[in-house]
Amino acid sequence: MFSLAVSEVLILNLWENQVGLYQAANMALLKTVFEVSLSLFGNRAADSRNQRTLLLFVVRDHIGTTPLANLQATLSADMQNIWDSLSKPPELQGRRLSDYFDLSFATLSHKIFAAYKFESDIHELRKRFVDKSRDDYVFRTAYHKRIPADGIAFHMESIWVQMNKDLDLPTQQQLLAQFRCDEISSFVLSEFNEQAKSQKRPVEEGSVVEGLGAMMRSWRLSALESYARDASRYHPGVYERKRVDLVGVLDFTLSPLFVGQLTNLRKTCLTQFETEMNERTRGEDYDFAEIAVAAREHCEAVFCAGAREAVPDDGEKDTQWSFDRELTLLREAMSSVADLCRHKETMKMVDAIERNFKKKILQPVEAHLRNPMPNMWDKILLAFRTILGGAESAYLAKAKDLDCTETEIAAAISTLRRNAWLVLRAKIDEQTAEQYLLLKLRIYFEERFRYDKRGVPRVWTPNDDIEGAFQRARDATLGLVQLYSKISSADESLAWALPAEPGDERASSGENLDCDASLTVFGEAKALDLAAAFRKDAEAFYVEAKRSTVASDRRVPRWMYGLLAILGWNEAIFLLCHPLVLNFILIIAVIRYGTISLGHEDPVLQAGRTTVRVVAACLRERVAQPVAERVMEARRQTRTVGEEDRGVRRG
Repeated sequence: MFSLAVSEVLILNLWENQVGLYQAANMALLKTVFEVSLSLFGNRAADSRNQRTLLLFVVRDHIGTTPLANLQATLSADMQNIWDSLSKPPELQGRRLSDYFDLSFATLSHKIFAAYKFESDIHELRKRFVDKSRDDYVFRTAYHKRIPADGIAFHMESIWVQMNKDLDLPTQQQLLAQFRCDEISSFVLSEFNEQAKSQKRPVEEGSVVEGLGAMMRSWRLSALESYARDASRYHPGVYERKRVDLVGVLDFTLSPLFVGQLTNLRKTCLTQFETEMNERTRGEDYDFAEIAVAAREHCEAVFCAGAREAVPDDGEKDTQWSFDRELTLLREAMSSVADLCRHKETMKMVDAIERNFKKKILQPVEAHLRNPMPNMWDKILLAFRTILGGAESAYLAKAKDLDCTETEIAAAISTLRRNAWLVLRAKIDEQTAEQYLLLKLRIYFEERFRYDKRGVPRVWTPNDDIEGAFQRARDATLGLVQLYSKISSADESLAWALPAEPGDERASSGENLDCDASLTVFGEAKALDLAAAFRKDAEAFYVEAKRSTVASDRRVPRWMYGLLAILGWNEAIFLLCHPLVLNFILIIAVIRYGTISLGHEDPVLQAGRTTVRVVAACLRERVAQPVAERVMEARRQTRTVGEEDRGVRRG
């Protein structure tokens, strides 16, 4: 540092293979020199125009593989990084490296393997110090301190006094201790980082590393012991200060492993808690609150044991290794999981209650809607309230085991009531669909029009008041349309009102239902359509009744009695059983009646006699002709036989 303060040019000698290496190139020592020089002479240099110093970097054993330009860029970047990392006084924060130093570079070949080239490089470097005409001449006027020759001794003495007086400059032992402690710390950290790197990937992948705390304590203790063994021989103050820095770096390296281990342990415990809750709530008879408390205590114990094991340093009470935050997060997560499990169990229980409610409500609704009466809705609402009360009692009994809060119970009851009402309305809408409702109206009308009060079918006669019975039955049936159109209760205690808001997200409808609208089964337009359709069916029944009275007025004709008297019973039955004979007789009778009526009886009789004679002659001719032919054939055969006999005799 003293050389830097009094010199115009400072030569920095380093090997080519040390370029870019922080420790090997002694950059740490150079950084210390810069910091001390800046604190001592920074203000004076800033006020003077000729206070810059040339830093000449001489790179030894340059083999030529890496060009000087690349080496120059690397060294310039290192110097700039050192300057940026300096602890500058507040008034010098804006100062740059170029305000105090100029950088120059030179290379020397290997002295043994390239001796001739080495001598040439030395000769070239010498010219930079003696040849003022060169552009890279070292002793430029800008670097002169403007100190007369007879004042150099006084100038150097004043600088030395100022260094010892104002700065409290460390002694040579302190500088050596600082430099060596930094080297030892770097070596210890390199080994420590290699050990920590082996467990970094498993922790980042989410695994809980068994015995990680013991390993981290072993790595940490080994690093501190190595540092103490090699660095405790140097200045105690520097040793302790650097040890504190080393401990900070070690803890900073171990902190991600510790935090990652806690995070993985928390996730593992949370998964175990969720699994245990699901497994122990699969049965029927269990106490949810007891299961949740036992599972929570078990998981917290496992987490605390694992977290204590993962602490890298048990001897120091440091908040850095506290796991209270992770424990709080675990408790919050377990509470959320327990609430979710309780919510699922509650919803499952409510679903079962709703299914049971749906089964029980179907039969009374169907029965009362099938038998309409003025108090029909009172009976339906009474059955609805009774079944719903049983469902609510079942839920409240189970909610105690689930350790539900008052808010959750109120929300579930509200949801249960709302969904129960929607189930009732769905069943009512199903039973009051147009085809079903018309069937109910038709049945109701038939019971009052086609049957008497005793339930006996009516046989209409012309003397019966069909129109009056039809009008009474029709009007009574049309009155049912208004009864079915709206849910109305004569008893105010049975009136029903929907909950103001949905109990929870399980509400069957995403919209707020209007209570008055939910009581309306169908509107006026549908009521008119139903009435019109029913009137058509009722008129068909009326026409059928009228026709039945006409059919029932038919009697046996009187001429039938005369026919029975003339023919007798057997002949009359014979004619009735043989319709062809009866039709033939009727045809003859009609012809006979027409002939007599027209006065053509004689011509018809004459034509009949003539027809009979002609038919008889034809028949005789047909019968006689075959007989004559047979006689002639017999004669021919007799003649033939006689001739044959005579021929035989002659022969």
